[in-house]
Amino acid sequence: MLIQQWSRSFAVTDADIEYLTGLLLEKETPMSSAELALSLIRRRLEDEQTALSSRYQDTVIYNPAGSYPVGSRLVFSRLDFATATVIDTRRGDNPDYGDYNVIKVKFDDTNRNSAAHQREFAAELQITHPLTSHAQSDSLPGTITFSAEEILNSGDVVLKAIDNALQKNKDLIRLAGQWFPRDLVLDMDIGTLHLAEAVLDISGGGPLSPEDILEQIGGVANAPLALQTFSLNLAMSQDKRFDEVGPAGEILWYLNRMEPEPVRNMPTSLQYKPIPYDEDLLSDEVYDLETEMDDEHTDIDFEGKLRRAKSILIYPHRRTGTLPLNAKNRQIFPHGRTPRIYVDLIDGQDGSHYAGWVVHEFKYVYGLEPYYTKHRLPVGAYVTVEKGEKPGQIIVSHEAYKARTEWVTVFVPGEQILLENKRRLIGAEYDGQVLIGVDDLEALDKLVKAHQHKTLVSLLKLFLTELSKLSPQGAVHVITLYSAVNVLRRCPPGPIFALLRANPEFEDVGDHYWKLSH
Repeated sequence: MLIQQWSRSFAVTDADIEYLTGLLLEKETPMSSAELALSLIRRRLEDEQTALSSRYQDTVIYNPAGSYPVGSRLVFSRLDFATATVIDTRRGDNPDYGDYNVIKVKFDDTNRNSAAHQREFAAELQITHPLTSHAQSDSLPGTITFSAEEILNSGDVVLKAIDNALQKNKDLIRLAGQWFPRDLVLDMDIGTLHLAEAVLDISGGGPLSPEDILEQIGGVANAPLALQTFSLNLAMSQDKRFDEVGPAGEILWYLNRMEPEPVRNMPTSLQYKPIPYDEDLLSDEVYDLETEMDDEHTDIDFEGKLRRAKSILIYPHRRTGTLPLNAKNRQIFPHGRTPRIYVDLIDGQDGSHYAGWVVHEFKYVYGLEPYYTKHRLPVGAYVTVEKGEKPGQIIVSHEAYKARTEWVTVFVPGEQILLENKRRLIGAEYDGQVLIGVDDLEALDKLVKAHQHKTLVSLLKLFLTELSKLSPQGAVHVITLYSAVNVLRRCPPGPIFALLRANPEFEDVGDHYWKLSH
């Protein structure tokens, strides 16, 4: 039987669940679904091997040229290796076959109908017969040639079946991918949880593994460390003071109240209130441009797996020290069981480490402000991320070069939207359409507040008016408009592109450049 056939025919029985529950009770140690699956598969394979060995014990493969006295045990390879016992012999009476015998056999399979349960076959046949050569090359199916590991790695059919069956068992509890009998979980009283909070508080909130916490509080009861860890994790997961922030495969704890504010609450500059628009207004070329920008609020189906991903830094992310969890970056940053995941951000330029947070709920990664500031990255800079050597490690880098003077569109402090081109030193690769500068953040915040109730159409008119003054052609690229709008209000490209197309006050002059039509 092939591995795929074995997996497809796999079904979990009550006896299997009883075996796995007994295994957990015997070991007194939590086990993962994969560990339990391997144990059950090995048990099944051993049972099947025993059954095969028993079934084909003292048997030979039937060969028409062979001689078989009454009582002989035969295997018929051309009948799906059915087994049978010789119960009678007689002389053959077909002159075309010459001198031969006929044996009557009784098959072991009692599910066969009575007519087929007993059959006759030629024996001691002297003439050449196709079955003779086949029988010589056939071997008894007495050995299973694949391992439990190969079955488990061949697909997720078996693992899913076991997981589903375990989830229906009320006597078992699952936490962070591990199972254990509910009745054997250690009791973690409120005092133990207070100690865990104190340990995390002294450590700056975390992150700490449950093993580290247990070591510092002196352990709990005289129980295996794995059981102590499981029980502590369960108790902490039910207490709102603690957040589990580890990447997949690792459990780390953090005090909720000591997490950075942008991890628990989204900064105003990143908040996007969805704007409905007609997607049919976007041409294929505009869709391609939208996909290229890869805004985290744009619904993009990304196919394939990336080793690294590059993003363009727009103002709201540069201001808050975040990076978008867009379609590409989601391929790099870890997924987890919780909405917030602690990661180690490694500076690809000098190896420095920064505390990072993957906030899937808000679609961004927080903790990059020190990196942006140290390397003086402008709005519009390209930022690259790739996975590090260990889970939860992310390498952050950019293309750096000796700083040179560039013309940058800069917001002029004041009560109205005013822009002008100024010289600025830039030492990183950037997108010229997104590049934009802000010298006075306090003045800008007042400008944001003053324009918070304006419609997106009004903002587009204001920015087209100001930006066109700085362009010799008197037109503005749509990506430049997207970058400028996001200084005052968070908005993905889609609504901007659609409103430009839908409103007759805006004129498309080609190559994604726009101007006011009057």
